[in-house]
Amino acid sequence: MISDLSITKATEADIPELVALVNSAYRGDSSRQGWTTEAHLLDGQRTDADDIRDLLTTPGATFLLARTSAGTLLGSVYLKNQAPDLYLGMLSVSPEHQARGLGKQFIAAAEAQARQLDCSGLLISVISVRQELLAWYERHGFQRTGETVQFPTDTRFGIPKQELELLLLRKIF
Repeated sequence: MISDLSITKATEADIPELVALVNSAYRGDSSRQGWTTEAHLLDGQRTDADDIRDLLTTPGATFLLARTSAGTLLGSVYLKNQAPDLYLGMLSVSPEHQARGLGKQFIAAAEAQARQLDCSGLLISVISVRQELLAWYERHGFQRTGETVQFPTDTRFGIPKQELELLLLRKIF
């Protein structure tokens, strides 16, 4: 567990650092240092500044950021009110700080925000072939809904190396 963290809401000034963090956690050589990499499934970037800006300015949405007391960005998560659920996406932890409990802290922060918004659960989508990630979410109380979503075809956010689909999981509280 990383102890000297503060979790705050992102602002437009955080966009460049947020883009770098998300891309480092999911794609390219740096992502291979951690267990959340998608580099074996997709080429290209995971996000860019325009995407993050669009998500950040969506009504009912925010990014939570985890920073050390020295200001170093270690992780982020995207949250969007989709009543009755709060959608949780793009959970990102810098590869060198993974497996230290930060993902669990983000889920707890998302649950707290969901309760403040009178949401009854968290909803996520996970690439169906990411068995280790699906298992991680299931260990944290998420259950597969049986619903699937087509993987986005916009190659701006990655070029699939194989056919992919997303599974929806929900954690109800």
